Amino acid sequence: MIEAKSRPSAVEIVSTVLLAVAAVATAWSGYQATRWNGEQAKTAGKVNAARIDAASAASLANFQTQVDVVTFTQWVDAYAREETMLADFYFKRFRPEFEPAVKAWLATRPIRNPDAPKTPFAMPEYQLAAREESERLDAEAEALSADVRTYIQRASNYVLGVVLFAVSLFFAGMSTKLTAPRLRWATLTVGCLVFLGTLAWIATSPVNVSI
Repeated sequence: MIEAKSRPSAVEIVSTVLLAVAAVATAWSGYQATRWNGEQAKTAGKVNAARIDAASAASLANFQTQVDVVTFTQWVDAYAREETMLADFYFKRFRPEFEPAVKAWLATRPIRNPDAPKTPFAMPEYQLAAREESERLDAEAEALSADVRTYIQRASNYVLGVVLFAVSLFFAGMSTKLTAPRLRWATLTVGCLVFLGTLAWIATSPVNVSI
């Protein structure tokens, strides 16, 4: 006579389901942690590139300012010595970005007007495209740096999710090894609570599935 197979207990059914879904959740959290680490690495590369470009633009702006200072100094010296031809020579060689500032400064009659700016470099018309580009790139790098910090935090959250899901797997597995019914249910209940709490938290985290 063939003995009938015993039906699985409720604890075994619940623990099996928990083991399955927790394993899937663990794999998903690990995948998301990897994805966000990848986003962090890519964005960090953009930050470095932006900062290098910003430094190059700042160096160019500093060099242009030095050129403007030298040509302005030579022009003022020639103008003061009433060497008109030499003064005109230097004036025609002002950089296109510098000339409007000089003309605006001269319009304030700096020799007679004590309230006039001391030099054209204090005029609002003195604008360097390289300086503005450097500031723009610095702002872009700062914004990207904020993204990097966000991506690191997201990856860390998913790593913690992996750990917590692994804990629920541990309790689910232990519940099948114990013999005392109450202890089995208690262990399984802890595993379910850890899993459900972690799942509710991870469900609120951003998802990255780009290829």
